[in-house]
Amino acid sequence: MARFFLTLAFSLLVGCASVPPAALSPRDEVRNFSLDARFALRATLPGQTAQSSGGRLSWTHRHDNDLIQVANPLGYGVAEIDAKPTISRLRTADGKVRESADPDALIEDVTGLRLPVARLPGWLLGRPSTDARIETDSFGRPGKLHEAGWLVDYFYDDERVTSLPVRLTISRPGEIEIKLRIEEWRETP
Repeated sequence: MARFFLTLAFSLLVGCASVPPAALSPRDEVRNFSLDARFALRATLPGQTAQSSGGRLSWTHRHDNDLIQVANPLGYGVAEIDAKPTISRLRTADGKVRESADPDALIEDVTGLRLPVARLPGWLLGRPSTDARIETDSFGRPGKLHEAGWLVDYFYDDERVTSLPVRLTISRPGEIEIKLRIEEWRETP
């Protein structure tokens, strides 16, 4: 179960936001950010039945560096991921540390699922890679993103074209579904 909770925690580096319109730059201008979110994860590990879990996360993204703190629903910290271009570290609540040059491989080693950790910052902001397909909503904002077998659905609290999403569902059919509810977005220097 601990392995599954770590999977959930790392998958949910995304969420939803309630921030006054003037507090953030338009979505296309946001580069560095922090967010606080709640998440729900449903995953099916090979040869096992589906498992569900949830919790909270705090995530700070600066350039190519990400610091993600994952907690259970009561706020007790279960893991911290520090991903940098040269090395990624995963520290669990019991003090164990694992490292890898590839954050996706690190998560797979710990959880059994290969998650696109490196792509999550772009997905949060609706920025696809060159080989992705994006569908816009009626306001011209990202509505659905299809990339490498993954689907990201975006939901907004208002009709502003520049809005950041407040909820996201990231899924790989038959394998994993992560629902994020971002409680707060913040730009960071």
